[in-house]
Amino acid sequence: METLAVDHPLVAHKLTVLRDANTDSPTFRRLADELVTLLAYEATRDVRVAETTVRTPLTDAKGVQLATPKPLVVPILRAGLGMLDGMTRLLPTAEVGFLGMIRDEGSLQAQTYATRLPEDLSGRQCYVLDPMLATGGTLAAAVRLLLSRGATDVTAICLLAAPEGLKYMENAFADTDAPIRVVTAAVDSHLNDLGFIVPGLGDAGDRLYGVV
Repeated sequence: METLAVDHPLVAHKLTVLRDANTDSPTFRRLADELVTLLAYEATRDVRVAETTVRTPLTDAKGVQLATPKPLVVPILRAGLGMLDGMTRLLPTAEVGFLGMIRDEGSLQAQTYATRLPEDLSGRQCYVLDPMLATGGTLAAAVRLLLSRGATDVTAICLLAAPEGLKYMENAFADTDAPIRVVTAAVDSHLNDLGFIVPGLGDAGDRLYGVV
């Protein structure tokens, strides 16, 4: 498994404002959207393309276009929805699937409550949107599901990651041949006793949409 913590001043600036407890939900949503687009730029560096030729005003020019099958973007509900616009802004032709997963606060294990994905993902590159890679259980379960349906390449985009979650992912997919990547704005210090990333930014879903 490959991990990329994006080192860029704009990424660091936006993440700093997201961490601030005084940042209100509208501002948080806007900055999360902008940050995801920056992360997506790095996450799609290996997106598959096919050669093509276009006609400029002067002559023919060789170039590339996204290859088929189209990439699949999969936000993990609910917090992952706050990352969707930023991702599809960069990949407007990608298809979108949805995966509803929740972490049991007692066992910290992920449970799936909704799935809206193609049954056959053979040959597909998938991009999973999950703001917080904490224990790693939710993301690992999502990646396993995508691989079980034939996905050949899975990249997770996370606003923040904890070392414990990254270690969990590395162990979970140590024997997996398919490329697995995690692209994040930062790797934080640790998880606390409640499974939250420290220093983190709080509960991403609550920061995006309010407490419900």
